[in-house]
Amino acid sequence: MKETLRSGVRAGLIFGLVIIFLIVIGFTVPASEILGDLFGIESTLVLGNPGGLIIFFGLIGMGTGAFATKNAQKTWLASALSGLAAGIISGLLAATFVYIIATLDAADTDIRKYFVQLSRPNINLLLYGKGLLSGSLENLAVLTVGGLLGGLLAHILGYSTQLKKASAWFKQEGKKVTSSGFVKTVRKNPNAAFVANGILFLVLFSIPMLFGNYWNYTLGTVGIYVLMGLGLNIVVGFAGLLDLGYVAFFAIGAYSVGLLTSPEPLGIQLNFWIALLLAVMFAATAGVLLGIPVLRMRGDYLAIVTLGFGEIIRVLLKSDMLSQWVGGPQGVRDIVGPSIMGISFNSERDFVYLIILAILLLIFVSTHLQHSRVGRAWVSMREDETVAQAQGVNTLKSKLLAFAIGAAFAGLGGVLFASRNQYTGPEDHTLIVSINVLSLVIVGGMGSIPGIIAGAFVLKGLPEILRQLELYRFLTFGALLVVMMIWRPEGIWPAPRRRLELHDEDEEPPPK
Repeated sequence: MKETLRSGVRAGLIFGLVIIFLIVIGFTVPASEILGDLFGIESTLVLGNPGGLIIFFGLIGMGTGAFATKNAQKTWLASALSGLAAGIISGLLAATFVYIIATLDAADTDIRKYFVQLSRPNINLLLYGKGLLSGSLENLAVLTVGGLLGGLLAHILGYSTQLKKASAWFKQEGKKVTSSGFVKTVRKNPNAAFVANGILFLVLFSIPMLFGNYWNYTLGTVGIYVLMGLGLNIVVGFAGLLDLGYVAFFAIGAYSVGLLTSPEPLGIQLNFWIALLLAVMFAATAGVLLGIPVLRMRGDYLAIVTLGFGEIIRVLLKSDMLSQWVGGPQGVRDIVGPSIMGISFNSERDFVYLIILAILLLIFVSTHLQHSRVGRAWVSMREDETVAQAQGVNTLKSKLLAFAIGAAFAGLGGVLFASRNQYTGPEDHTLIVSINVLSLVIVGGMGSIPGIIAGAFVLKGLPEILRQLELYRFLTFGALLVVMMIWRPEGIWPAPRRRLELHDEDEEPPPK
């Protein structure tokens, strides 16, 4: 019993501090508005939605109770007590903090001198538009009830024998279906694969027709990050090389196509398709030139060197020294887009189609590389470079090839980015781009091509949909990475090998 309560108190303290942090940075306002709109709750306050805030704190309370129950004894009473204790502790912390800042605000103290986001309307939202004491107690009640429900729900979902039996039954039936003669026949039939691919193409090329310019622009942005994610997946996911300067190759591709097709500053004005091939070649060459001196390094040292390379490229593009050749801080404008038989790609929908074709091409190349001799060499290098070298793998050559191909993919993404926007500048190629791409690879699943697509939609698509969270994008990235590392370190859609490595104890034993 003592351990159960201790687990609840510990979880309550952790989540209570998290709630206070979210209040201080003002995250409660957009969260309440999003949840209020989602559940159709109207608000009479100037700022935020009280009903949405109740739901938000209730969900946090349920998470607190579930987290506390994770280490509790597997009984109903232990789960309930642990969740209840966690909810009470987190509720007391949050309610006390709200009571203090509301009291200070009532005494005409300028809270914003200390906490910028805590304006009077924000404090009124935290009190649900009610009195000081009643609003604070309501926070305590919501978090307490949420903690109790979270503990009970975690017990039901985590330890229920019926659910375990149902899960085992679904797995068994799924295996029966996938191993049936009909399914095997369909898989072996080349016509079935042709029909499936045809349906996939039809769906992909009909999606842009359903949306306007804004959503097609968003889809295009997600697609460009998928292209870069596929390239970084080769470097990080397949070969195991941590590259924090990946944005440099993206910048080389974007600036190459810009300088080769734009009337200024160089005035070369090549055909777009010729410029595209040259830009991809320049990016791949840059990958090789960077790789020759630095790929003898490993781990953190390689990450630091590549990070420095990315920053060097950005500073050079922004410097006055090269402004007459690359445009300096103003960047390159009037970049020419693609055209086929005199028909120009001049709408967001046209570029979405072009990006989809590029994604399909890179998926085809990545899949064949993954299952080739080169791909197996990358995987062996990723698992243990010393053993791979002892087995005859030319690690330096394999690393250079991974860097070159990954850089070429990034260069292609840069080409499509610059030609779509008809502009590119130093501010488009900052460190955060590399962090975003690395984040989507980790969240989606390293070494998994479907995981890259899922990670791009989660990290780039959802923020475009939830525009209220724009100011908290970095916070969302960090929180999502922490959650993924704790509960699903293999990613949203992991590669089969990585799933087995991290969850081999959960797999069923092979038949005797």
